[in-house]
Amino acid sequence: MSNVLYELKKISSKNIVAPKGFSAAGIHCGIKHKKKDLAILASEVPASVAGVFTTNAVQAAPLFVTKEVVYNTGKMQAIIVNSGNANACTGKQGMADAYEMQKLAANKLGISPSYVGVASTGVIGEMMKMEPIRTGVEKLQLGKSLENGIDFAQAILTTDTVMKNTSYSTLIDGKEIIISGTAKGSGMIEPNMATMLGFITTDANIESKELQAALSEITELTFNAITVDGDTSTNDTVIVMANGLAGNDPLSPSHPDWDNFYRTLKAVAEDLAKSIARDGEGATKLIEVKVDGALNDEEARKIAKTVVGSPLVKTAVFGNDANWGRIIAAVGYSGASIDPEKISIKIGPALMVQNGEPIPFSEEQLTDILKSNEVKITVSLAQGDGHGLAWGCDLTYDYVQINASYRS
Repeated sequence: MSNVLYELKKISSKNIVAPKGFSAAGIHCGIKHKKKDLAILASEVPASVAGVFTTNAVQAAPLFVTKEVVYNTGKMQAIIVNSGNANACTGKQGMADAYEMQKLAANKLGISPSYVGVASTGVIGEMMKMEPIRTGVEKLQLGKSLENGIDFAQAILTTDTVMKNTSYSTLIDGKEIIISGTAKGSGMIEPNMATMLGFITTDANIESKELQAALSEITELTFNAITVDGDTSTNDTVIVMANGLAGNDPLSPSHPDWDNFYRTLKAVAEDLAKSIARDGEGATKLIEVKVDGALNDEEARKIAKTVVGSPLVKTAVFGNDANWGRIIAAVGYSGASIDPEKISIKIGPALMVQNGEPIPFSEEQLTDILKSNEVKITVSLAQGDGHGLAWGCDLTYDYVQINASYRS
């Protein structure tokens, strides 16, 4: 068989339940006042699983439970998720509550608790309200419809303003495989990882080891390339479940169609990451920073992340101010190797700095560019072959208002 790169097909009107064998549900159980706050995602059969988690030294109880499933069991058949309470910094009782959630979901589905992950998001330091969860789990009715996937996507949201869903299909061994994702995240987004939950499903046949390697690599290029406010959360989790029901031969880097799988998984992850950056708390614009000519890719990503995370750059974009000095300053303090006399900077198509020197530009043109809902900044370093991308959002008055009253 020869390696053939198939066109990725983005599937509209599809969500987390699109791959074969997955079902979901989401309801309001009473953790939050009115909005949906309890959800479950399940596979008909135990699925290969991969996961990436926050690097914050303070980690919420559900992460310990889910890590046991990912790293010890190596298979996951379901994950139960709540919003409105992070179950973080809640001590021994928090751990007991996380394990109870795992057991409640397992009993609901008639499967082993060792196949069930747990994820929580919301306020830190408050004990979990378990009675609403106990009664809520009984009320969950899993289904495979688009509406079931929407219910799931809504139930995991906190300060998000929109749901975050995406689906793609490709061909593996001549068979269609689908990869779908749902995420939440709006504030405290400085990954490695951030206040975000991401769930990706696929019917591809792949062992957990290969899936974990692919997810870890792709995370560096996607989820770890976004920033909203520089804060790293206690609960961040991205889980991929692959149940194999598409019936392809097991995937590995030596499989002729590996690149099709990898590109599709990366497309899903990138869509979710950009949708989180775009929906930053109070945000009005997505900012994309592209760096080329760095010494290596790692340095390029470091610079891109520093620029897009700069509060001064973010506020300039919000104010439609073409202040390229803030961009070059962020490049300078990124910690990467640079030569100031070789730096060139563009905002959109407009060249503003060339070889470290300013280029005359039209304020009117730049204002129009900055008024768009997606602003692209390009930094060229002319030092090597390194390339990197990062995404973020502008910093607005609404961000302060939202976070000044988060618990009220």
